[in-house]
Amino acid sequence: MMNLTAILSVSLILFSVIDIIGSLPVIINMKKEGVEINPSVATGFAATIMISFLFFGAAILGIFGIEVSSFALAGALIIFFIGLEMILGIRFFRDTHEGGGSGSVVPIAFPLLAGAGTLTTIISLKAEYDNISIIAGIIVNLVFIYVILRSTDWLSKKMSPQVTDSLRKVFGIILIAIAIQMFKENV
Repeated sequence: MMNLTAILSVSLILFSVIDIIGSLPVIINMKKEGVEINPSVATGFAATIMISFLFFGAAILGIFGIEVSSFALAGALIIFFIGLEMILGIRFFRDTHEGGGSGSVVPIAFPLLAGAGTLTTIISLKAEYDNISIIAGIIVNLVFIYVILRSTDWLSKKMSPQVTDSLRKVFGIILIAIAIQMFKENV
């Protein structure tokens, strides 16, 4: 029998860490720059990463001799550079973005959705919750992510360029703060 309280708790914890709402300005900005984002690919790849990490995360990192904290630091650096892009208008991920390339896998599925924070959280949740509750919480979040990704064009049309620019800069600062916090916690 599924424990609905556990599923709700896991869902809310993952929702706050994944922060798809906070990533919305990043996604809208990328789309305006011509980056193609396929909601099915991004959600599917994020699902694969999250479920794989639930069962094999520590072992996968161990194979490469990588500690969870080092993995989190790498994710923090990527998030830091995405935040700088948003604030300064400088493009660091040129190979991914030029010519309207796809951003569905990098940087949307990883590290924005299934980044170091999400993956380390999933590993941490194993200490308190059963795998069924964690998988259910992941699925709840994936449904929400898919709906948001499908709605970005509509949402961007509803927001004025001034609102989008302001949100992009505010969330850029927030992303940099999250990256610095992740860096501090894992050094």
